Amino acid sequence: MALAGFGAPAAHALEPVSVSGDDAAVDLKPATDIYRNQGHSFQVATVPGADGIVRRIEVEAKSPQASGNWAVFALANNSDDQIDRLVVVPHFRLVGSGLLWPDLGSQRIAAITPSQGFALERQPSTEADVFLVTLDPGSVVTFVAEMTSPTLPDIRLWEPNAYKDTINAFTLYRGIVLGIAGLLAVFLTILFVVKGSAMFPAAAALAWAVLGYICIDFDFWQKLVPLAPGQEQVWRAGTEVALAFSLAIFLFAYLHINRWHRALSISLVLWLLLLAGLGAAAVFDPVVASGIARLSLAATAGIGLALIVGLSLHGFDRAVMLIPTWCLIILWLVAAYMTVTGRIDNDIIQPALGGGLVLIVLLIGFTVMQHAFAGGTFAQGLLSDMERRALALAGTGDAVFDWDVSRDRIFAGADGEALAGMPIASMNGPARDWLPILHPDDRDRFKLTLDTILEHRRGRIAQEFRLRDEDGHYHWVSLRARPVLGSDGEVVRCVGTLKDVTDVKKAEERLLHDALHDQLTGLPNRELFMDRLQAIGVLADARSDVHPTIFVIDIDRFKQVNDDFGIATGDTILLTVGRRLKRILKPQDSLARLGSDQFGLILVSEADVAAIATFAETLREAIKAPIGLAGREIILTGSIGLSGWTEQAMPEEVLKEAELAMYQAKRFGGDRIEPFRPSYKTIGSGRLQLESDLRRAFERGEMSLAFQPIVRLDGEAIAGFEALMRWEHPKRGAISPGEFVPVAESTGLIVQLGQFALEEAAKRLSDLQRLTGDTDLFMSVNISSSQLIRQDLIADVKAVIERYRLPPAALKLELTESLVMDNPERSAQLLARLRQLGVGLSLDDFGTGYSSLAYLLRFPFDTLKIDQSFLRNSNNQPQRPIILHSIVTMAHDLGLKVVAEGVESDLDIVQLRQLNCEYAQSFAFSPPLSIDAVTRLLQDRMNGMKRAS
Repeated sequence: MALAGFGAPAAHALEPVSVSGDDAAVDLKPATDIYRNQGHSFQVATVPGADGIVRRIEVEAKSPQASGNWAVFALANNSDDQIDRLVVVPHFRLVGSGLLWPDLGSQRIAAITPSQGFALERQPSTEADVFLVTLDPGSVVTFVAEMTSPTLPDIRLWEPNAYKDTINAFTLYRGIVLGIAGLLAVFLTILFVVKGSAMFPAAAALAWAVLGYICIDFDFWQKLVPLAPGQEQVWRAGTEVALAFSLAIFLFAYLHINRWHRALSISLVLWLLLLAGLGAAAVFDPVVASGIARLSLAATAGIGLALIVGLSLHGFDRAVMLIPTWCLIILWLVAAYMTVTGRIDNDIIQPALGGGLVLIVLLIGFTVMQHAFAGGTFAQGLLSDMERRALALAGTGDAVFDWDVSRDRIFAGADGEALAGMPIASMNGPARDWLPILHPDDRDRFKLTLDTILEHRRGRIAQEFRLRDEDGHYHWVSLRARPVLGSDGEVVRCVGTLKDVTDVKKAEERLLHDALHDQLTGLPNRELFMDRLQAIGVLADARSDVHPTIFVIDIDRFKQVNDDFGIATGDTILLTVGRRLKRILKPQDSLARLGSDQFGLILVSEADVAAIATFAETLREAIKAPIGLAGREIILTGSIGLSGWTEQAMPEEVLKEAELAMYQAKRFGGDRIEPFRPSYKTIGSGRLQLESDLRRAFERGEMSLAFQPIVRLDGEAIAGFEALMRWEHPKRGAISPGEFVPVAESTGLIVQLGQFALEEAAKRLSDLQRLTGDTDLFMSVNISSSQLIRQDLIADVKAVIERYRLPPAALKLELTESLVMDNPERSAQLLARLRQLGVGLSLDDFGTGYSSLAYLLRFPFDTLKIDQSFLRNSNNQPQRPIILHSIVTMAHDLGLKVVAEGVESDLDIVQLRQLNCEYAQSFAFSPPLSIDAVTRLLQDRMNGMKRAS
C-alpha cells in the first residue's frame, strides 16, 4: 500500500511488476500511481518486501523547481539472478498527444529513488529519460519518481540489449528517411532554381518543412542545435505550423487558384497570413499554435479535396495529376488523427507517419517534374555529324587542343572553366612555348610524344603531365588527341581535348597513401613496414656494415585507457606516442604502427650493442613521459621486444621473434625491454595450452581457495583469513598463481576468477562463523583491476553479503597501491560506495608502490598490510626497522589497523608487539590451508579452550 503526503491513504494497493530475465520490455504505465501537487517532499509506504515488511520512506525533490508531482511503481525480481533493466520515459510521444491542446514533449522525470540502495543512475539520452535499474535476486523494490511534468505519456522497463537493438533499428530507419527527405528538399530547390514557375518554390518549401518536422520528430535537430529545456516544444510547434503553411501555399500555387476565383484567392492569402502570424505566436504559446496548425492541416486537406475534385471534373490536368498525392495526404491525416487521439497505439506508427510525409513529398516531386520537363525538348530535326560532335565536346566540359603542324601553332581553349587559371597565352603558340610551363620531369616525355606521332603518322596521344598555372602551382592535365593526315600521308594536325585531372590525381595519391599508412598517426602500416623490412634485409645481406635491429613496442594496459577516458583520448595518446618515438629516430631508421597500440621499429643507425641498449632505454623513457590531457597527467609504460638480423633471415621470422620478446616483457609485468631468446618460441604454445586449460578449469572443478590465517599478535588467536586462489591441474599438478593469473588478466578470465573467489570466500566465511559462533571472524579477498573497473562489483559484494547473511565488516577487500592509482578518480568513488556498505577495505603491499600519504587520506581504507620486504633480512639492513616503525605509527595516527606480512622469527613478533601492531600473517604462524584443515584447526582450538576452562 502506497501513501502519498503525510498520512493520506492511498486509493488502492500498489502491486509490484514481476520482472523476469525473458522480458524484453514491460509496460509500467498501468502499474504506476501518479500523485500531483504533493509538494517538495513526498512520503510513501513501500510494497511489502520478500520478508513481508512494509516500510515508510520519504523522498525530497532534487529539482530546484519541483513540480510537486510524483509517480510510484514497484518491481519484483522473483528469479535467482541479478537483473539489470532500463526505465525509459520518452520526452515526446505522438500517440495520445492530443489534437487541440497537444502535449508537445518535455523532460518527464528528474530523478528516481528506490526504497533500497542508491538513486538510479541516469543514462545519456536526448529523447527520453533513461535510468539504469539493478534488481537483486528475490528483491521487491518500490521506486518513487520525481516528475517534471504533470503527465507520463509512456513508461517502460527495457532489457538493455533489447532497448539498444530497438534504438539502433529505428536509427537506421530514421537515417534512411532523413537522407531521402534531404535529397528531395535539395532536388526540389535545384528544380526551383532551374525553373521559374511558382509551383517549384512551393514544392521546395513543403519539402524543407517536412525535413524540419522529421528532424525534430527523429531527434536529429537536437544533435545539430542543442536545445535548452522547453525549446523542443517551440521547435515542434514551429515545424507543424510550417507544414500547414507550406501545404496551403503549394495547393494555391499548383492549382493556380488566382486564375479561377478572386474571392477564393483573397481568402487563401488571409489564411496564409494567419498561419505566418501563428508561426511567430509559437514562440510564446507553442501548445495553442500547434493545435491550430493541426486544424489548419485538416482544413487544407478538406478544401483541397473539394477543389481538386471540382477542377478535375472541368478537365483541369493539374488537378487530375494531384489526385493520388492528395488521397495519400488525406490517408496520412486520418492516421495522424487516430494516433494523436490514442486510437492507434504502437511504437511503429510515429516513425511510419514521418516516412509517410516523405512519401507524400516524393509523389509531389514526381508530379511537379512532369511539368518541369514537359515541352522542353530540343529543337526538332536531325543533327549533322559535326553538330553532334560539337555538342558532345561541349557536354564534356573539356578544353580543345589543336596543333597545326605545318604552321607549328597550338590552339588550347574552352568555353567554360576547364583550364581556369592556366597561362592560356603561353599555351597558344609554337609547341616549344609549352616547355617553360611544363614540369621539368615531364618536358622530355611531352617532346617525345609529339615527335613519335609525327614520325609514325598514326596512333593516339594519351598522356598526363603537369602544367604550371598563373600562380606558380602545378596542375595535372590529361591530353587525349589523335593525328589528322594530309593528302600526302603526313600529319597536318593533331586534334583532341585537354582536361584538368588534378583532383583525380590527388585522390589516387590519397588512396595510395591510405593503403600504406595508418590514418590516425600517419605512420607506415604493417604492409609498408614489412616491405621496408624486406628491403633492409636485402641490404643487410649485401653489406656487412648494416646490422638492423627490429623492435616491437606495445603500450601496457592501453585498453584500460580507452575504457576509462574514451576512444578519442586513446587516439590522442597514440598520436602523441607515435610523434615521440619518431623524434628519437634518425633518417635511416623506420617507424610503423603495426596494430591498435603496437608499433614496429627498424633501427639501422646503431649497430653497437651498448648503443642499441641505450636507444631501447630512450624508447622506454619516451613512452613513460607524462601526457597532459584536460588538466591531468596520464603516465603509460611500454613492453619492448627486440631482435637482431641474422644471415639468411626472413623478415616475417625476425618480426615474429621481436613480437615474442615483447610478449615475454608483458609477462614479466610490462615497462620492460626484452631481447629475443630462442626459448621464447616454446612459451607461446605453452601459454595457449595454459589458457585453454584455464577456460575449462571452472567446468572441471579444478579451481579452489586456500586460506592463510591472520592472527592477533596479542594472544596469537586467529582473527581471520586471507583467501588465496589455487589451481590443481589434472596433469601438471598445482600451478602457481603467478603463472595463471597473468594469463587470466590478458584473456579476460580474471573477472570470472574474481567472482569465484568472492563467492567461495563468502560462503566459507559463513560456514566458519556458524561453526565458531564468532561473527568477528573476517575474510580478506583480493580484487583485480578488471573487477575494480566493472560496474557490477558493488552489486556482487552486496549480493554475497545478503546471500550468506554476513556482517559487512567481516568481508574485507584487498587492493594494491598500483591498482588503486591506475584510476584514482574512479577508485575513490567506488571505494566510497563500498565503504558505505560497511565492507572492510585493506591496502595490500604497502611500501612497494607509490607509498604516498595523499591517497591514504583520500581513500577510505581501514587496514594497512605492510609488505614482507620490511621484515625479511631486516638485520642486514638496519634502516628497515626504522621505516617499519614509521609506517605502523603513521597508520595508527590515521586510525588504520596494521597487518604485518612475512614474519620470520620470534624477534619479529616481539618487535611488532612493541609497536602495537594488531595482526600478523606469515608461514611462521601457518601456511595457507584447505577449508577442511581450517575447520579442524578451529575445532581443535575450540576444544582446547573448553578443556582449559
